Amino acid sequence: MSTLIFDAHLDLSMNALEWNRDLTQPVQTIREREQHLTDKPDRGRGVVSLAEMRKGNIGLCVATQIARYVTPESTLTGWNSQAQAWAQTQGQLAWYEAMEAQGEMVQIRDKEGLQKQLNLWESAENTENLPIGYILSLEGADSLVDISYLEKAYLKGLRAVGLAHYGRGVYAYGTDSEGGIGQQGRELLKEMEKLNMILDATHLCDTSFREAMDWFGGAVWASHHLCRSITPHNRQLADEQIKVLIERQAVIGMALDAWMMIPNWVRGKSTPENTGLKLAHIVPHIDHICQLASNSLHVGIGSDLDGAFGREQCPQDLETIADLQKLAAILQQRGYSPQDISNIFHQNWLRFLERVW
Repeated sequence: MSTLIFDAHLDLSMNALEWNRDLTQPVQTIREREQHLTDKPDRGRGVVSLAEMRKGNIGLCVATQIARYVTPESTLTGWNSQAQAWAQTQGQLAWYEAMEAQGEMVQIRDKEGLQKQLNLWESAENTENLPIGYILSLEGADSLVDISYLEKAYLKGLRAVGLAHYGRGVYAYGTDSEGGIGQQGRELLKEMEKLNMILDATHLCDTSFREAMDWFGGAVWASHHLCRSITPHNRQLADEQIKVLIERQAVIGMALDAWMMIPNWVRGKSTPENTGLKLAHIVPHIDHICQLASNSLHVGIGSDLDGAFGREQCPQDLETIADLQKLAAILQQRGYSPQDISNIFHQNWLRFLERVW
C-alpha cells in the first residue's frame, strides 16, 4: 500500500470553472477533449483528476478558491471589481458542493472531520471509490469585499487565507510587487485570528510577509513555496523567512512548478526535456529546509499541479499527479527514513491541523 499523501495546494475549482475541466473524468479524457484548444498554454497537458488523486493515494488536500481583483492600470488578469471576484469564488464553492453531493469529495472543517477522513482512507483496502477530503483555502483575499465577508466565508468552510497573489492586492502586496499590508490587511489578520483561521504566507512580498508575521498571532503555513537560495526570485522563501516560519511551527509545501524548482527557466523556451527537470530536483529544496530546521518536521507537499500549467512545465517523470508517490523512493535513496517520508507526505500537515484545531 502506498503512503497517504496530503497535498496542501490544488486549484481544483479553478480548473473546473475557468479551464472547463470535468475532474470526475480520467486525465486522458480531459486531455483529449482539449486537443483542439489553444487559449491556454497547458491545454491537453493537464495532470490532475480526482481519479488520479485516488490512484496516488492523495486522500487529503487543501483546495482553493481564487479570484483576483485588478485595477484599470494593472497588466494582470483578474476581475474588475471585488464583488465580481466574490461571485467567482462562490461559483467555485458551488462546484465543490456539487462534488460533495456526488460523493466525489468531502469538506473538512474541524479536527473531528479530519480524523474521520483519515480513518476512512487508512482502513480502506481500495481507495478508488473514496471521497477526497478537502480543506477550503482562499488564494489571495481580494474577493473579500470587506471584513464582514470573512465570517460569511468561514461559515461556508473557509479555513485558510492567503492575503495576496500576484501584484498589489487589496489587503497586501504579492509576488512581483513590494509594499506593506496597510490598515485593511491588519484588520483582516485580526479577524482571522479571532476565527482561528490559518494564514497562508505564500505569495506575500518581503515587506508584507514581515508585517504579517508581526501582526498575526495565529497559525501560519506556506502551502506552496520553494527556496530562494536555490532558485533566486521574490516568489521563493529567503532563508530568514524560512527560519521565521520554523519558529512559528509552520509547514512549507513543496511546489512542482518548473520555474520554481530550478534556476534559469525561460518561459516559452525551456522544457522539462531540454533542462532535464525531474522530480528529484525538489529534493535540494526539501534538504535545505530540513537543514535549517535540523529535522523533517516543517516540509510537506503543496504541489500546485495544474495551477495554470501542465506537463509542459512540471517534472518530466510526472505523467499525472499519482506520480507524486515516486518521491518516496527518491527520498529514500537520498537517505530519508520511513518516518521522514511519512512526515513529508502527510504527518506534518496532520499534526499542524490537529494542533491548530
